[in-house]
Amino acid sequence: MELGRTGPACAAAALLLLLLLAAPGEAEFDPYRVLGVGRGSSQADIKKAYKRLAREWHPDKNKDPGAEDKFIQISKAYEILSNEEKRANFDRYGDAGESQGFSQHQHRQFHHFHEGFYFDESFFHFPFNSERRDTSDEKYLLHFSHYINDIVPDSFKKPYLIKITSDWCFSCIHIEPVWKEVAQELEALGVGIGVVHAGYERRLAHHLGAHSTPSILGLMNGKITFFHNAVIRENLRQFVENLLPGNLVEKITDKNYIRFLSNWKKENKPHVLLFDHMPVVPLLYKLTAFAYRDYLSFGYVYVGLRGTEELSSQYNINVYTPTMMVFKEHIDKPADVVQARDMKKQLIDDFLSQNKFLMAARLTNQRLFQELCPVKKSHRQRKHCVVLLTGEGDKFAETYEAFLTFAVANTKDVLRFAHIYNERQPEFADALLMDDEKYRGKSAVVILERRNSAGKIVYKTLEEAWQGSKEDNFILLDLLDQLRTDPGLLSSETVLADLRDELAPMFLIRWFYSTLDYILDCWDSLFHSNWREMMPLLSLLFSALFILFGTVIVQAFSDSSDTRDSPPSEKEEATTKTEKNDTNFSKESNRSSSLHFSFLSLDKHREWLEYLLEFAQDAAPIPNQYDKHFLERDYTGYVLALNGHKKYFCLFKPHRSGDEGGTVGSCEDYDSPLHTEARGKSSCSPGSRSIKNKLHKLSFWMERLLEGSLQRFYIPSWPALD
Repeated sequence: MELGRTGPACAAAALLLLLLLAAPGEAEFDPYRVLGVGRGSSQADIKKAYKRLAREWHPDKNKDPGAEDKFIQISKAYEILSNEEKRANFDRYGDAGESQGFSQHQHRQFHHFHEGFYFDESFFHFPFNSERRDTSDEKYLLHFSHYINDIVPDSFKKPYLIKITSDWCFSCIHIEPVWKEVAQELEALGVGIGVVHAGYERRLAHHLGAHSTPSILGLMNGKITFFHNAVIRENLRQFVENLLPGNLVEKITDKNYIRFLSNWKKENKPHVLLFDHMPVVPLLYKLTAFAYRDYLSFGYVYVGLRGTEELSSQYNINVYTPTMMVFKEHIDKPADVVQARDMKKQLIDDFLSQNKFLMAARLTNQRLFQELCPVKKSHRQRKHCVVLLTGEGDKFAETYEAFLTFAVANTKDVLRFAHIYNERQPEFADALLMDDEKYRGKSAVVILERRNSAGKIVYKTLEEAWQGSKEDNFILLDLLDQLRTDPGLLSSETVLADLRDELAPMFLIRWFYSTLDYILDCWDSLFHSNWREMMPLLSLLFSALFILFGTVIVQAFSDSSDTRDSPPSEKEEATTKTEKNDTNFSKESNRSSSLHFSFLSLDKHREWLEYLLEFAQDAAPIPNQYDKHFLERDYTGYVLALNGHKKYFCLFKPHRSGDEGGTVGSCEDYDSPLHTEARGKSSCSPGSRSIKNKLHKLSFWMERLLEGSLQRFYIPSWPALD
């Protein structure tokens, strides 16, 4: 049952339990037995026994494996017996009341109960609180503001797998083991995990389009996709993998590796190759490629495949150990290498974060400029950028190669090297070169430092154009050495406009992809995410069409005079009666949507039922131990409607031939003509009537249950199902 669909907490939430078999249960938690005192003991005796046992079983002093559980039981027993109200409740009802917590021992008993009944302990302690709920998902719980401000932006770096659950969700208990295993596994690979409690975060659940629990959805690039398959490990992993774009990782062989690595100049990115003996690209590698897609290009080499021998031989690859290589401006040898038998996410992140940029990357957009040349925040965080302003084409190739060689030889933490094409970023070049004639048609080198995010920089331009000669190298090296001791060397100031995004797609391409995404979102919302919201509109539309065409057909093929004069036929009467029955059934189904049907195995919990029936002795008397039917009492077919919040229940006693009460249930009107025919002698034999015959009057009882006209049996507190 979903909390979001049952209305306010004050509304009656009924649960129908169909009871099938019978058997005794286990002993209850007894605080007197735990503390070793009698029921007539004084508070002084109880306190003395508690102190003695607490010293003996304290986990810091007692190293017994069960000391912690024992200490918890001792503390709980003292909590009950030291409080006069709780002690009185326990003496009277065997329960300390709603305020009584649960020890670990009781939690284990409820786990056994879940296995046989699929129920939640919080039903008997409504409303729920965090101490009584399963805390395994607490670290993943999402709130609306947290989702909007943090999770959605972060989904552009990694996919999220989100579960929608609630306290009344019995199916959630079934999928919990699989969910825990998959969540732990995927989180280690870099997938974000989230849990939304529909009872406490209805706004977020509605925003996500989740109208039932449990629901599982994926979040990628701010877009929501619902999971519609069976909840098993393989399906969930495949679901997450399908969220990722299909072109993240390119398959590399001897035929295409040179083309792949040579694309560094066009894409302005380092290229990464993973050599592994797995025939498919590992999910960890795909997730890594998605996280770093703005900085790096990724390829995968299956070393066991024929056609990769040359590639493996050239780079001296160990085919038995996964190897990751980063290639930058030179493709003949990698710029960095890492090998490990077990590639963990942390290892890969550390390796790639140190190789996100080329040795002398081209400034193609403002974001890259800000990352390569961050704003100075303190003297120790100062970073100087050495920028080559040059042109395109073979004419400038030699000067660029000389600058790149200098950058490789002088790489330091406080220095970043980059280059820019004057024709593509004219505002940037004009602000630094001041339209000086001596740099026209030539390359220039500028040392700069960003001072604020508004574009202010301090800089110094080499007095002569950059030719890449030994003299140019010596002058630049000397300036960088002076800069370490004299930051005032950068004496010029200017304000730079934001760089143009050279690699941004054309307007028509952006428009096409935006339109495609919008259409896909509408399709998914209509047929998956929000189909329940669309059902009233679709129902109204089809009803209107049915009435319209039905009226036209009837008028076209029927004789109006005969219809007015002739009485209705038997077929028409039957049709009318069927339509009325269908209408009643539809109304009944809608009203019953707030009920959850389940069953109770009395092989384990017969005593629990008999404890409840003690509060309904007039309707269902319980035989005592001297009764000959004490162990033969047949409870099959009994139905309970439990209201966990208001602590009352209604009882349906199955119809039996010759039953002594002859009633449909203790909550029924005994004088009703529907029930008087069933009076007679009792027949307790389980096989006397089939279960179908026993329940043939359940519908009348349920109708009165929904009307609220049944007798209610109130109970001080719900018994523990142990």
